[in-house]
Amino acid sequence: MKLELAQVRHVAKLARLSLTPEEEARFLTQLSAVLEAVDALASVDTTGVPPTTFALSTAAHVRPDEVRDELDVDVALRNAPQKVGTSFAIPRVLE
Repeated sequence: MKLELAQVRHVAKLARLSLTPEEEARFLTQLSAVLEAVDALASVDTTGVPPTTFALSTAAHVRPDEVRDELDVDVALRNAPQKVGTSFAIPRVLE
């Protein structure tokens, strides 16, 4: 799928990017190549393949849950940039 320069500019505007004319031309080529690759995937026959099939048939390697001692407050806050008493201090988000 070949994009037009106006489409690249629209995507850049949505992403709040300010592009030079050289960047617009480069991204026009690159984004068009990505869309052409996605179009090529449409020609693959996926009949009978469930949507959640993985390429590898290995199971996830997860460790079993174990009950452990709780983390000491001093250890938990050791690398905190700021702390107040026994809590992390974070900047106020809402005023």
